[in-house]
Amino acid sequence: MRRTILTTVVGVMLYVPLYSQGFEGETDYNKKKQKAVVIECSHPQEAVENAIVQKIKRLGNRASEEKGMFNKDKGSIVFRNAAVTGISERNMDYIIKVERKSRKENDISLLYLIVSKNGENMLDDPGTSNRSIDFLNALLPDIEDANLELDIRSQEDDVVKSQKKFKDLQDDQQSMEKKIKQLQEDLEKNGKDQETQQKELENKKSLLNGLKGKRRS
Repeated sequence: MRRTILTTVVGVMLYVPLYSQGFEGETDYNKKKQKAVVIECSHPQEAVENAIVQKIKRLGNRASEEKGMFNKDKGSIVFRNAAVTGISERNMDYIIKVERKSRKENDISLLYLIVSKNGENMLDDPGTSNRSIDFLNALLPDIEDANLELDIRSQEDDVVKSQKKFKDLQDDQQSMEKKIKQLQEDLEKNGKDQETQQKELENKKSLLNGLKGKRRS
């Protein structure tokens, strides 16, 4: 009984939430602090960003990305005049920012969502804010699916690399076998050439000795 309780306690102590509940927060956008809804999850940035972007795209919306060397909002994804009925019946602008929590926590991401209309932050409305939080809270399966796709893609790349390395090794083996075969043929030819040369040498030595034998003194 004690062992069971201890195991349970240790398991709880070691458990790290993969996904937090959404909450209200702030982030920098358009050169000022903006109210945003935020969620933290133990998945890399790419998976989190792919999940929310694809979910909003599936609702029939198109995204654009902030770019530019000196653009402080570079990397933010913007859906302008987009329809996300789970958050609002009206079309809104949805700004998405995904950042890793810290340099030491590469696989923990913070997802920020800003909802605005005509430049006005709509998260000041409690109803819009709560629905936006619910939208993020329901995103976990999409994030897990997106992360799985990244894992699959990474594994596919590893398989391709492994296949290429295996093929290279097979090619090297064939090349070495050809060289070995050629060396064996060269060795066999060398042996025959040595026999021929030895006979020729013996003949020439014999002729030389014969010539020497004809000396008068």
